[in-house]
Amino acid sequence: METRRWINHSLPQTLGNAVLLLYISAAFDAVLGGYLFSPIGIAIVAGKAAAGFGIANEKKWGYNLGLAMAFLPFVLRFLVGGFSLDAILGTGIISLMFEILLVALLLHKDSKEHQRIWFS
Repeated sequence: METRRWINHSLPQTLGNAVLLLYISAAFDAVLGGYLFSPIGIAIVAGKAAAGFGIANEKKWGYNLGLAMAFLPFVLRFLVGGFSLDAILGTGIISLMFEILLVALLLHKDSKEHQRIWFS
């Protein structure tokens, strides 16, 4: 019987922290960001939660979706604001730091190696 889990303690620390950050980011987007009032916002929240769940269950689609969700804020900022400093900072320096942290956790050498070997 296949086990479904929300958090996987056997993942490397980088991937485990990325899962938690995806869940926290989805919750903050839903509660504080007002994302639940638009179809695109609901898709972003659902995508982050699904990516965390997929990574916790060691699925390649979860890792790829996590990468897409991690890079999505940067893509949206550049599409809306261009390459100005205001577009890069977006909503604030703290949120930018967490977005960079999520990308760094997912692209870390240990994360990439673990998903390459163990994810199905």
